[in-house]
Amino acid sequence: MPTIADPRAFLEHLFSVAVDAADPEKVLAANLPEKPKGRTVVIGAGKGAAQMARAFERLWDAPLEGVVVTRYGYAVPCERIEVLEAAHPVPDDSGLLASGRLMAAVRGLTEDDLVVALVCGGGSALLPAPAGDLTLADEIAVNKALLASGAPISAMNAVRKQVSRIKGGRLAALAHPARVVSLVVSDIPGDNPALVASGPTIADETTRADALRLIERYRLDLPEAVMRHIRDGKDEPPLPSDPRYARNEVKLVASAAVSLEAAAAAARKAGVDAVILSDAIEGEASEVGRVHAAIAAEVVRRDRPFAKPVVILSGGETTVTIRGKGKGGRNGEFLLSFACATDGLEGLYALAADTDGIDGSEDNAGAFADGTTVSRLADKGKDAAEFLSRNDSWTAFDALGDLFVPGPTGTNVNDFRAILIQ
Repeated sequence: MPTIADPRAFLEHLFSVAVDAADPEKVLAANLPEKPKGRTVVIGAGKGAAQMARAFERLWDAPLEGVVVTRYGYAVPCERIEVLEAAHPVPDDSGLLASGRLMAAVRGLTEDDLVVALVCGGGSALLPAPAGDLTLADEIAVNKALLASGAPISAMNAVRKQVSRIKGGRLAALAHPARVVSLVVSDIPGDNPALVASGPTIADETTRADALRLIERYRLDLPEAVMRHIRDGKDEPPLPSDPRYARNEVKLVASAAVSLEAAAAAARKAGVDAVILSDAIEGEASEVGRVHAAIAAEVVRRDRPFAKPVVILSGGETTVTIRGKGKGGRNGEFLLSFACATDGLEGLYALAADTDGIDGSEDNAGAFADGTTVSRLADKGKDAAEFLSRNDSWTAFDALGDLFVPGPTGTNVNDFRAILIQ
């Protein structure tokens, strides 16, 4: 088999192929609903919502109207659908206004009308709508506590929907009696569409009791007003059996599984074998990094469980329990941990990146690493383990010029990890 002359370019190519497999126009074209007798109203939320809206406009050869919300800097021009911007990952006033606009857009519809919901990752933060007597500050506090907790996305969403007027299927309930078709790009391990963006148009089975158990399990320090609201349980989100959802439909249009398969095919086309560990890996990012490192080291040293040359691929959504005050996201944390555990190994190159183009709160999707990452940091008088201990992966990879900055991709099928072993 051939040796890859430029490993970084090769890994970046695999990332591009994975993202292209989730391109909004391609995936929506095969999943368009039937046209209604009445109005078509488009709503949407997420980091790829604007690109999904533009693609839907191009594909829908009939009247439509609507509004979607995306992250600041992620908007693209649309002709008939209004695109709003708000903050991510911590909600702001613009998100509060956007939630109100989406709720207003679906009120007063009839059974002849169609609501098309374009849902993708990031929508939870972009759609704050505090329930009951709660405030935006309360919802922000919930979001910050969840982001710092290390809880998996399923646990986060079980709590989020208890304090919201729009999440957990509530937006679809508002649209009744109109039919709601949700077109979902999954960034969730396991691809449960009700968990994407906390399911504004899709209910799930989790209850107030589940949320309280999760709050205790992850030791979430939430405002007393939030705890009181959840304990009171006066307005629990509807369950999937609610008759208002009887005519609705959910279509999963893109996922990590499809994107990883596309990347594997591209690697094999280049003459390198490819294996997919899983498209649904969860857990602490640094621990997942060490496990990947152990597998990669076994391949380097003993040609098992896979023979060289090979690309090891995986996806999913890891978490970071914040203990320091550094900068960086879960992909950087994974990769720095991986680098520390593979220091000195030759012929090993890795890319970890978020398919939406942003890892955490900075402008990079992730970073590159190899067997020299730790030693190159040491040459600059910097300690990789110290960076890792304070959750400061961005600073570490920035010092080496190893950040990966593709810009917003217009889609989001979660994390992409590729390890090339030559």
